[in-house]
Amino acid sequence: MDFSNNERTIEEPANSPPEEGWLKSSTKPSLSEVYRSIPVPNKGSWIRKFLAFFGPGYLVAVGYMDPGNWATDIAGGSLFNYTLLSVILISNVMAILLQSLAAKLGIATGRDLAQACRDHYSKPVSMMLWVLCELAIAATDLAELIGTAIALNLLFGIPLLYGVILTALDVLLVLLLQNKGFRYIEAIVISLIVTVGICFGIELVWAKPDLMSVSQGFIPSAEIVKNPEMLYIAIGILGATVMPHNLYLHSSIVQTRRYKKTPTAKKEAIRYATIDSSVALFFALFINAAILILSAATFHRSGNTDVADIGDAYQLLDPLLGTTIASTLFGIALLAAGQNSTLTGTLAGQIVMEGFLNIRLKPWLRRLITRLIAIVPAIIITAMYGSKGTMQLLVLSQVILSLQLSFAVIPLVKFTSDSKKMGAFVNPSWLKILSWFIALVIAGLNGYLLYTTLLS
Repeated sequence: MDFSNNERTIEEPANSPPEEGWLKSSTKPSLSEVYRSIPVPNKGSWIRKFLAFFGPGYLVAVGYMDPGNWATDIAGGSLFNYTLLSVILISNVMAILLQSLAAKLGIATGRDLAQACRDHYSKPVSMMLWVLCELAIAATDLAELIGTAIALNLLFGIPLLYGVILTALDVLLVLLLQNKGFRYIEAIVISLIVTVGICFGIELVWAKPDLMSVSQGFIPSAEIVKNPEMLYIAIGILGATVMPHNLYLHSSIVQTRRYKKTPTAKKEAIRYATIDSSVALFFALFINAAILILSAATFHRSGNTDVADIGDAYQLLDPLLGTTIASTLFGIALLAAGQNSTLTGTLAGQIVMEGFLNIRLKPWLRRLITRLIAIVPAIIITAMYGSKGTMQLLVLSQVILSLQLSFAVIPLVKFTSDSKKMGAFVNPSWLKILSWFIALVIAGLNGYLLYTTLLS
């Protein structure tokens, strides 16, 4: 499919945000092969327009239900029943706001977050942010690689080392799908998300959780702050919720839509993109809550309060739920979540490399480099230390993510709160206050999580 069109090279009109708000002017967009490749109808019902923007939010939502989150959800449910459901809910609300800011930045300025950092900061600062971001993406990719390898091992008995190597094939899948069009990537990602949702929906029916206790779990409890162990897991859930690469990813892929570059059309695009990501993230809320509820209704209720390992959860589900396919559904959901996350992580790596460095490589080479950054250490650790080493690697990946997160959130809030950069699309005062509050909370919680992890 040919994605070439003249609109991609049209300069921003005079009434767009003033370029003097940036130190440098951005050049060619990231993911140029799919940039503005999906048409948006100028006329027709709001449903037609919404469907045109439907998709990017689900690629973003994948990062909120990746295998890296499963351990904290499983541990939270097995140890503390439904109490930490409120933490998942609060985390999701924070994510919805930050992802809406990422979409707004991309649509209003024509820059993704990586390009915005390059165009605002000095070269040394920009290079530092790029290195930190690459480390975060590699850390995220490690969790997805290991999660997928664990799923292959649990379902098919494939050794972890071979499973990690097999995950490299997703590079070929991304290439195949993107050559056919960005809608194909969105379709496969949404299909895998639905697969995860169906698997957990069935298991929740089998688990028969106490609905009254579940509803009470969504109400914040003072016990979360008073109990140090509960607070630690709560911070783990919060700290792993907003993935840095998702902010870069979302600010770029919203630009795959070919909307008009007028203030009115951009305002409409921001509204539909925000609805898309908000709905998708509520689906991610269901997945994460379902993992914790399943853990509480099976492990905590049966007295297995020390289940925190994905493999242990897989082995225990069949006898506790009384059906032989419970663990199989769990493994299928893990495989779908892991594969989904590797697809979006590969795209995020491409966006970051192009945005920060303005390097234009062949698509297959860009994706191969991104994948090798994560797969090489995963293969080495798996070969040397086996399953124990992979679990330690998962912990390390979350520490690295915690360290880098604020370096993505703070620039995002800063840029979208700057009237010189955003023009008419700048955050209103109430949103500025709320955004900075969330940024500081995330920075504080992730700093505490990093501190306690390094001391443990």
